[in-house]
Amino acid sequence: MPSTRDIRRRIRSVKNTAQITKAMQMVASSKMRKAQLAALAGRPYAIVMNQVIVSASKDSQDFVHPLMEKRAVQQRGVLAVTTDKGLCGALNSNMGREVMTWDKDSTIFVTAGRKGSQFVTRTKRKLAAEFTYKDAPLFAEARAISKTLQEMFLKGEVDCVDLIYTRFVNTLSQKVEVRRLLPIGGLEVLLNAPAGSPGQPVTPEKKEEFTAPDGQHLEHLFEPDAKHLLGAILPHFVNFIVYQALLEAKASEHSARMVAMKNATDNAKQLIKDLTLEYNKLRQANITKELLEITSAAMAMS
Repeated sequence: MPSTRDIRRRIRSVKNTAQITKAMQMVASSKMRKAQLAALAGRPYAIVMNQVIVSASKDSQDFVHPLMEKRAVQQRGVLAVTTDKGLCGALNSNMGREVMTWDKDSTIFVTAGRKGSQFVTRTKRKLAAEFTYKDAPLFAEARAISKTLQEMFLKGEVDCVDLIYTRFVNTLSQKVEVRRLLPIGGLEVLLNAPAGSPGQPVTPEKKEEFTAPDGQHLEHLFEPDAKHLLGAILPHFVNFIVYQALLEAKASEHSARMVAMKNATDNAKQLIKDLTLEYNKLRQANITKELLEITSAAMAMS
């Protein structure tokens, strides 16, 4: 049975831990709002870009960009967007479970975030490149990652590239999603992209944004022509999808960390209450025992 000194020492230890988790919760909370706004702000741009590509594809059905070339999949490339730090709940664990579903021998990984590279290395999978990104991701960081993936695809090192990232839903919910990054899908794929994903299609709720006042759908005019536009915009489209995935992952990370640290702080407070109650009970029992010993000694002497 622990002594009162042991319980006091443990109470002090838990209080110190609670102070740390509370501080981390406040820091994550302050960063979370900015990251959420950045992730949500990028989605309308992704919708408009998707709409432009769909419109340009209609005007150039015979155009085939190297990034749209479909091949039999023998080697798969995967970009795993994870976090640099831990203490963010099950965020990285959920990502790891999804990564484990891919065949080890036919999959080459590129990671954004130290946790992803550590997991890939620990599970003895092929790691082609690893990147890190800031709390406020820069487009230059996404472009560097995208350039590596595009080069791997164009050189024939991989036959397709999948993107796995954590999509921000709300503060309490973050969802692991997988989408095909390369080759860029055709018109029907762009139209049926999963809602909420980077480069998502025009949803019914957004149709009014692309509708003229008389109810007619807006038409895009391309100069010099749709083929030249697609040749220039498709690499940028891939860059932006990676950038949006970084923003979504960072918003998810801060949200998950804030919730995890809040739960840790609440658990620490409850543990302190339980330990304090146990300490008081033990202290009262010791006092009662001493009183009984004194009373017994006095009765024996009388």
